[in-house]
Amino acid sequence: MKKYGLIGQSLVHSFSKPYFTEKFAETPIDASYENYEVDALESLEWLLEQDISGCNVTMPYKKKAAELVDELDPVAEAVGAINTIKRVGSKLVGYNTDVVGFEQSILETGLLSQIHQRALILGSGGAAQAVSFVLRKLGFSYAIVSRTSGDFVYEDIDASVMSSVGLVVNTTPLGNKENLADFPSLPYHFFDEKHLAYDLIYNPEKTVFLEKAEAQGASISNGLRMLVLQAEASWEIWNS
Repeated sequence: MKKYGLIGQSLVHSFSKPYFTEKFAETPIDASYENYEVDALESLEWLLEQDISGCNVTMPYKKKAAELVDELDPVAEAVGAINTIKRVGSKLVGYNTDVVGFEQSILETGLLSQIHQRALILGSGGAAQAVSFVLRKLGFSYAIVSRTSGDFVYEDIDASVMSSVGLVVNTTPLGNKENLADFPSLPYHFFDEKHLAYDLIYNPEKTVFLEKAEAQGASISNGLRMLVLQAEASWEIWNS
């Protein structure tokens, strides 16, 4: 039996295990998919030792895992973060399917031609790096917003900044299943119908971030479609 799994922290609400368990069950492939919760990621040698064929990687390890694999595919190397690992012989190769998932899902909204081609990316982790890679490809300019660094800290965001952007992407965990009441500290009253608010979180379906933006007239999208698309891309990598 082949072994696959998800590396991250606090994975009890993860989408991946039930999704891939069901997907393997529908195929002739004899494989299992498990959660591998780790408090720190210092090495990936245990993947080889336990004969694991492939893994997904979630926060907060997407950037760290990119440093630990033996090889990176060109997109993952350009992004500097990975969310998919494939064992090839005795080597671990890293890929970034978040890029595929985010690009296809945001294009599917059909809204990009209607908004200002400038974005705010909330957060500076591995997911933010995938988002910024895609936005550059799509011709967007963008600024990174974080609590302590980046192009802006949250306190910098005002009416002028908000009126200059059309897209706001939340890549932080604020508002996820374990932090339902949390949300990025933005001046939400400056959102309007000219904005698209996109949250990489998929559970809950509508975070407080999305609720607040929608209440001001903004279009919204959550991360479920992105998640499915990146999972399918991982599947193709493992089984190609």
